[in-house]
This record gives sequence, C-alpha cells and structure tokens, in this order.
Amino acid sequence: MDYKKSKAPTNTVTRNIMELCEETGNIYESVAIIGKRSNQIGIEIKQDLSKKLAEFASYNDSLEEVFENREQIEISRYYEKLPKPTLLATQEFIEGNVYWRDPSKDREF
Repeated sequence: MDYKKSKAPTNTVTRNIMELCEETGNIYESVAIIGKRSNQIGIEIKQDLSKKLAEFASYNDSLEEVFENREQIEISRYYEKLPKPTLLATQEFIEGNVYWRDPSKDREF
C-alpha cells in the first residue's frame, strides 16, 4: 500500500473520543484496535524500507568506511516524511477501512 497517498495527517491531531468509540462502543477497545493496526503498518513499512536499503548494502569488513549513496538518502527522507503508523491506523479506523471482530462476542453459548 502506498502510504503517501493516505489522507492521514503528518502531525498530531486532537480527536473527539466519542467519535472514536462510536463503532465499538468502548474507547479502550477502539484504542486497542488502532494500536494493533498501527503495529501491523509499522512492521510493513519497516520491511519495505529494509528491502529497499538492502540493495545498497555493501558487505565490507571495514567498519571505518561508510558509503552514503544519494539514492539511499532520498529513500530515507521519503520514509521520514511519511505519517507515523499510529496516525495512519487512526485514519483507517475513522474511515472504516479496518476489519476487526471480537471473538468473545462471536461465540454462542
């Protein structure tokens, strides 16, 4: 997913708590859902960044020599400008793009 095209803000935004808990009925459950999705997004972004930077890796025994490539710097800047995973997850939750379920409510007794 291209997170740069997301409508998520790059800075912290004050949110109305009542709007966040409308879907679940519980603010703590909403925060838990957003937190889990944030972790998933963070892992996905980290894997993507690692994969792109691995192309520039040089395996030398010398630790003194550090080569910085212009393309490598541009890739790093791109990822630094992305919104934080928490902001992305919150925006997805507000837009209704996050699938979640409560297994304890799904069970029939």
